[in-house]
Order: sequence, then structure tokens, then C-alpha cells
Amino acid sequence: MGTDDARDALAAWRDAYPDDPFVADARLRGLLARDLDGDRLAALEGRASTFARAVTGVIGPAAARYEHRAHLPELTRWDPIGRRTESVEFDPAYHRAGERVWASGLVSLSGTPGTAYEQATLLYLLSLEGEAGHACPATCTIGLARALRRAADPSVRDRFLPALVDPDYGDAARGSQFLTEVQGGSDVGANVCRAVPVEGGVTYRITGEKWFCSVADAGQFFLTARVDGAPAGTRGLGSFVVPREVDGRPNGFAVRRLKDKLGTRGLASGEIDFDGALAWPVGPVEHGFRTAVGIVLNTSRWMTAVGDAGMMRRAWLEASAYARHRQAFGRPIGEFPAVRTTLADMAAVSAGALHLVMALTGLEDRIDAGSASDEDVLLHRFWVNVAKYVVSVQTTEVVHSAVEVLGGNGAIEEFSVLPRLYRDALVYESWEGSHNVLVAQVLTDLRRLPVLDVVERWLTDLVGQVPDASLAGALAGRGRMLVAAARRCADDPETGAWHFRGVVDGIGILAEATLLAAAGETALAVHLGADVVAGDGSDPENDGLADRVGAVLDAMR
Repeated sequence: MGTDDARDALAAWRDAYPDDPFVADARLRGLLARDLDGDRLAALEGRASTFARAVTGVIGPAAARYEHRAHLPELTRWDPIGRRTESVEFDPAYHRAGERVWASGLVSLSGTPGTAYEQATLLYLLSLEGEAGHACPATCTIGLARALRRAADPSVRDRFLPALVDPDYGDAARGSQFLTEVQGGSDVGANVCRAVPVEGGVTYRITGEKWFCSVADAGQFFLTARVDGAPAGTRGLGSFVVPREVDGRPNGFAVRRLKDKLGTRGLASGEIDFDGALAWPVGPVEHGFRTAVGIVLNTSRWMTAVGDAGMMRRAWLEASAYARHRQAFGRPIGEFPAVRTTLADMAAVSAGALHLVMALTGLEDRIDAGSASDEDVLLHRFWVNVAKYVVSVQTTEVVHSAVEVLGGNGAIEEFSVLPRLYRDALVYESWEGSHNVLVAQVLTDLRRLPVLDVVERWLTDLVGQVPDASLAGALAGRGRMLVAAARRCADDPETGAWHFRGVVDGIGILAEATLLAAAGETALAVHLGADVVAGDGSDPENDGLADRVGAVLDAMR
């Protein structure tokens, strides 16, 4: 193959990316068709297809510009005549992308209870471009809007919610989340930012420092602060909404600096000091931590997992097409067993993750609509943490595998989207609680609530839907073993401290494999759960790897 032929092959690889990645995603469309009624499905399909084309044609090219180091957000603290503004300036391409994101309805649907499937689908499609500077602002806005709609006093809700759910990007207010403080991190109970009541507690004045402020340019800040006289720890934290401006001027805050992050670079994250900022409580202040975690953070955890699934889908599309078109040693690299195995691993993991996040989305949909059962609430409490942890780890691995398939080209920023996806995936891993914090939360819940009984029933019911009896038996046996291990971890603190994270890994992958199997995606389920159904690889001549890989890649065509 000559140089011209090689470049023609690379051009063919680039051209293989679909103009409409929603229509091209049969698995996503199948899951939506399974879960939604006809009218709702038809409306979503039209909305999603329109947005998918905008992601490909507008948002992707724009993100390639404003995610570049030469075009990142810049802090502008003063206007030309010396008035303090505390503003963030973006490349114009950033706003072109934002207009399409907001027009899609991703954020404005937050004003309508029970639209989680719609929002998850749109965020998944946006995430084909990584965080793209807007996935986090959209998610933060959705979380704040949900908190106002579900927890706030009507007067506070009516003051702040309409601007958050405006689909016009130019008019809408974007929301943010400021929880982290320099001494606390994930230990939110160590926060010391103060909230002093005024007007009899109708409003408050916020004073203190927030260390990691996502969407530093937002029009409304959601934050936690310790109410004077309240107990220590998380019980003393209230949840508040702080408007960026009061009477056209910055509302008692100063942006110390913007963060220079590894990934999500198009997004403005900063450190912010508050000095008497006017705030309104989001719900009763004594329920502040419950509002922050139960609504805002859990919304972000769900949507982070959805975004991770979107990034995995893009990584698969890039790597699989490259393997078809790129030649080495006289044939396409996708014909080599090692590359085929890598692709099969990517396919099984990414498909399983999509099934898991859509199962979580169903729970989100019912909870937000007010139709969830008590069992749904417990399942959600478990899976929102497990899915966020497991899927974010898988995403980094899958994107890394895609970079490997592209070889040296995979490490070149302008060659493909993969370097950006990889950087963003690493940041997603730490968002809304580090892995160990999420695992610890799950273990605490198992000790306080009948969560494990509900999860065990859910897994048993799911196994009952698996058409392949042999596979169902293997999955059921693995499930019994993992549930028993989880009970030991819950009963014995020492065992739990050392071993529960590994148990959570196993439960997450088992759930993905079982969801795949129940949906009839047997080849993918078998490969994802290979240690369950095909041995541990200690007998390489009889482990069925070549057949499994071939079946997976056939299923992905």
C-alpha cells in the first residue's frame, strides 16, 4: 500500500462516522422502544435524531476548537472602565455549541417530571464528543432545577426555576454546583462555609470559600453551607441557591482563579470566595444535605454514568472503523486476533454499560415522575452509586483500548476525538465522589437499609428472563456468591473495609452481563461474563476465546 492509498484508507475511516449517530445506534433505539410507549417514543426519536445531527455537524467541530489550549475559558474580573464583573469569557464557538445543546431540550425538559429517558438519550448523544464543555453545565442545571421543583418552597421555586428551564441559550440561566471546600473534599461534613439567616430565615448571607466550582460562569449557584447554630457534620449543612448577580452586580463573590484541568477543559471550573452573598434556601435548611445528595448529586451521578456510556460508544465507533480500514502487513488490522479481542472486549463492556445506565434511567424516570415504589427507591440508591463507579472505570479502559487500536495516531489531538475522550473520562471518574467514597456509601446503605434483599430479588428476577438456561444458571450462581460476599462485608467491618470494592466490581459486571443476556444479547453477555461461563483462561486451548470474539463482532455488525 502506497502513501496515497494509506491516506485514502484514513479518509474512508473518517467518512465512516455516521451523520446521524442516533439512527445508527440500534441498541439504544431498541432499549428505548422496549421501555417507552408509542407516542413518547416517536417524539423522542425525532428530537434525538435532530440533535444527533447537530452533535455531528455543529457541536463536534466547535468543541474541537474551544477545547484546544489556545481557546480555553478566561477569567475577566473587571470591565474596561474598572467595574468588577467576575465574568468568564469563552470562544464564540463555545456559544454556538451551547445554543444547540439548550435547543435540544436536554435542560428545559427538567421542568417536566418524568422525562429521564429523554434527557439521558440527549446527554448520551452529546457525550459522543466527550464532555464538550456543556455536558457538565447541562447536568448541573438539571440537578438544580430538579431540587427547586421537588424540594424548594414555592416562592423560591418560582423565583429561580423558570430561567433554568428556558430552552433559549441566550436567555437561560445555567446552574452550577459548589459543594467542595479545600479542607473537605469528599468529606462534606467538614465544610465550614457559613450561612447566616436574615429576614427571619427567608434569605441567608453566605460567607466562605468553595474549592472546586464547576460552571463558574453560571447564573445560579447551588451550594451547601453550615447554618449558624446547626449541628456539626452533614446534619448542619443547608442547601442554597445563590444568584450570580443582584441589582446587576456580582452577588458577594469573587473568582479566585480558574482551574487548569486534565480534561473537561472547555468547561470553566474555578475557586470562589463568598463574602455575604445573598442566598435562598432550597427546601428546609435542616434537610440540606439530603437535598444535596438525594437530588442534586444523585442526578449528577446518573448523568455522569450516561455520559460515560456515550463516550464508550464513540470509542467503539472510532476503533472498529479504524480496524476495518487501516492495513498493516498486507491486511486490515481488524483481522488480527489480538485486535479482534480488544474490539470484542470494548463491544461487550460498552454494550453492558449502556444496558445498566438505561436500567438506572428507568428508575430515575419513575422517581422524578413520583410513581416509584419503595423498592424502586432502594434499587436506585444502590445502582446510582454502583453504576457511576463501575461505568466510569470501564469508560477509561475502553477509551484507552481505542487509543491502542489507533496506535500512535490515537495519541494525536487533531487526529481523532480519542485524546479528548480519554482526558474527560479520567475527570469523570472523580466527579460526584471518588470511587472509594461511592463504594463506602453503598456499604453504609447495606448496613442501614434492606438494600441487598431488594438487589438480590432484582437480580433473581432478571436471571429469570434469560432465555439461555445454561447461561442463566451460571449467572444465578455468580449472583448468589456475590450477594453472600456482600453480606459478609456488611456484617464484618474489617472484611468490608478490605474486600467490598472488589465485590461491587463483581456485582456491577454481573448486572451488565445479566441485562445483556435477558435482552437476548447472548454473545455479548457470555464474553462480558467470560469468567462466569467460560472458565478463567487457565486452559487457553479450550477456553473458546476465538469463538466468543467472533460471535461478539458478528453481533456488532
